[in-house]
Amino acid sequence: MSARAIAETVSDAVLDDALDPLAIGLSGPWGSGKTTVLELVKKDLDQRSDPEAAKIITVRTDPWRYDPAVGAKETLIGEVLEALAAELAQQVAEQDAAQTRTDKAKKLLKKLSDRVDWSKAIRLAAKSSLTLQLPGIDDVIGLIREKSDEGDDQPDQPRGLAGFKAEFAELMGTDELAHVKRVAVLVDDLDRCLVDTVVETLETIRLFLSVTGMSFVIAADEERVAEAIRTKLPESTMPPERAESDESLPAEPPSKLYLHKIVQTTVPLPALGAFDTEAYVLLLQLQNRLESPLTQDQLQRVIDECQRLRGVGVLDDLQAPDGLDVQHELSFAHRLTTILYEKLRGNPRRIKRFLNDLNIRRSIAARRGIHLEFEVVAKLMVLEVLLPDQFQAVLSWLRTGELRDHLESLESLANKPKITPEEESVDRVERASLLAAGEEDRSEGQSDEVTIPSLAVATDFADDLLRWAKLPPDLHEIDLSPYLHLAASFRGDLLVSAELPQRLRDLAAQLASARTVDRHQVSEESLAALPPEDIAQLVRHLSLRARDRIQEQRGAVTGIGRLAQAHPPVRGSALDAFRRLPAKDLQVGTAIHLAGLQIPGMQNVIADLASRLSDDDKRQREIKRALTTPPPRRRQT
Repeated sequence: MSARAIAETVSDAVLDDALDPLAIGLSGPWGSGKTTVLELVKKDLDQRSDPEAAKIITVRTDPWRYDPAVGAKETLIGEVLEALAAELAQQVAEQDAAQTRTDKAKKLLKKLSDRVDWSKAIRLAAKSSLTLQLPGIDDVIGLIREKSDEGDDQPDQPRGLAGFKAEFAELMGTDELAHVKRVAVLVDDLDRCLVDTVVETLETIRLFLSVTGMSFVIAADEERVAEAIRTKLPESTMPPERAESDESLPAEPPSKLYLHKIVQTTVPLPALGAFDTEAYVLLLQLQNRLESPLTQDQLQRVIDECQRLRGVGVLDDLQAPDGLDVQHELSFAHRLTTILYEKLRGNPRRIKRFLNDLNIRRSIAARRGIHLEFEVVAKLMVLEVLLPDQFQAVLSWLRTGELRDHLESLESLANKPKITPEEESVDRVERASLLAAGEEDRSEGQSDEVTIPSLAVATDFADDLLRWAKLPPDLHEIDLSPYLHLAASFRGDLLVSAELPQRLRDLAAQLASARTVDRHQVSEESLAALPPEDIAQLVRHLSLRARDRIQEQRGAVTGIGRLAQAHPPVRGSALDAFRRLPAKDLQVGTAIHLAGLQIPGMQNVIADLASRLSDDDKRQREIKRALTTPPPRRRQT
């Protein structure tokens, strides 16, 4: 059921004479759209209002914002009386001789206002726009009893709210308000209030304002309101009741009984369905569009289109107004709908918050010099917000320098077609044969070399992670390190490199530094004195940094070159590291440095990198030129 349909149903109940007076609940968890429905109820009631014969006065109230110095009871009563006073004032303005006709109603309003506990409501009197000759602040202090308006022979009446309901009913029945069909009080955010405010508001509705012509729509999470009642009125003090007609029915908790004595019926607000979620994401994206933003009329026409397609259940045939292109936003909404619908349980506020956070995060990243496509940030935010445990796993890959390897394996596994157990068995045999052949080739040609320890890439990823990996775009070729460091900093995570022992971390940082003075602190003699296992670990570490962290690429490549010069046994591993560099992400300075390295086999690596560069892209042409043009003088590193 759409929000509009729910609002119209509530309006029907408000105007149903058989339910007069009425208190109806609009129940749903926080963020489920209760405020939106209340706005639609108000709009619908205003449209149905006939100012001459059947006027509907709507009073919006939010107990969460009540001034605690005034009190919930006094504030709610004051708002209702103020609305009625405004209506009477309008009547006076519209009728020349109406002053005498409103005397009775004004006296009743004055009397009812006097009954409010002014010891709590002094601030309300000072701020209120109610112009009913209310007592001034000086007159209120110390006032204990009010004089009767019926004559001197009538005894003074006690102060307070005694008799308020009867007099309020009399006011609602006066000729001056005969044209008013309903006063509809729309109560929002009651479930956010402190316990005393919740109970006082409900008591005011039941004991003082629930008279003919009054309707209350209370938007709140019923369970939270019941919990507040339970705190104020412990279950042990209120014996549970059972339905007399059916002893098998479970006993209803006293807190619910109390609530249901005030609220006759409740309309549950359902979560958004899959179609509604997709439409909502689409509309939010269109609202947030920075380039060629939509006008209000265009946005309304898209809303109408979504409403038209509700019966179909898909947005594929959405007709954009005036040739407006919404395909980008529509594609984005379609991709994210399934996981947002499931993980955020169709909660509009949580969906809106996710998209707001996404836009803010992308803006912050851009100001930090991290420029990623919107879809890339969206995919990473899905992981961070909706799959926090899996996000921690990805951060651990970054710590160990295995991010791209794991992402490539994950995306390959997520996007490959399913194979039968028989095909999997054959595939394992083929992989084993290829591995054996590769080991034989290596043993024949490089028996004396120190090799980089192989990276064991996981293949048993969690289902949630595989599902996330299916979302476009693929990420394994993108430099995500700066963004992930930013995201981790917001979470308070420290991404300390974990793939090197502590004794080598400072050395690795100096070797890969962009500052010449830092690199010169490491002498060739100290590098030559390192044991082979340390050299292998350093080459592997710098290889991963050069490939995964573009901003550290030049320094890491320089460090690998120095290690290869100092330890010839690791030259094969160094060449492998250079070959695994993403060619299109090479920096021109890196390419110039690679072209100048004098390592046997380096020309084959350069030819391989150059072959992966496109001549159609200006930047890639510059990189290829730097790679394939030997420097004027070969330099030793």
